[in-house]
Amino acid sequence: MAKVVAGATVSLDGFMQDSAGRFEALYADHAELRDSAYMRALQAETGAVLMGRRTFDLAADPDSYAVDYEFQVPVFVVTHAPPQVAPARNERLWVTFVTDGVPAAVRQAVEAAGERDVTFIGGADVFRQLLAAGLVDELAVDVMPILFGGGLRLFDGDPPARLEKLSVQEVGARTCLRYRVVPEPAAQVATSPST
Repeated sequence: MAKVVAGATVSLDGFMQDSAGRFEALYADHAELRDSAYMRALQAETGAVLMGRRTFDLAADPDSYAVDYEFQVPVFVVTHAPPQVAPARNERLWVTFVTDGVPAAVRQAVEAAGERDVTFIGGADVFRQLLAAGLVDELAVDVMPILFGGGLRLFDGDPPARLEKLSVQEVGARTCLRYRVVPEPAAQVATSPST
């Protein structure tokens, strides 16, 4: 069954955006990253992509996903309202806009991914909803050597979680951290003998 891998890129001080809402410095190495063995491995293990609407809308042309998006797999976008015109698709990639919440989007993405992973890409709000709902199996956090000093934090008020380190990789300037989210043991129910 597919794992849900929540991915994000952050500054060394843990921000996804600086205080002006800019994030471009986190992706200054995009061309190098796109052609890396790290990215090829991520593409091979990804069977579906999950993202928030704001992340989806970062593309200047929504039809470009079907042409040159690095993950040519089904894409599930969490949104309150789908666009009036559906974006272009191809035999491997189509976009589904899910309007009934994060758990529904995860269910659909897991079904589409089959034996491969669901990779969540971008959006602090949806990232936090995934964590709060216990829907994340692994975290993939890339750290760039830059300090923003303020802005939008990736982790901010999230529920406590135990993590198990899976890997640490250096890809150009970024450090790629991968953790398994360790499920909390079921609460022990106290029982007393009947009298």
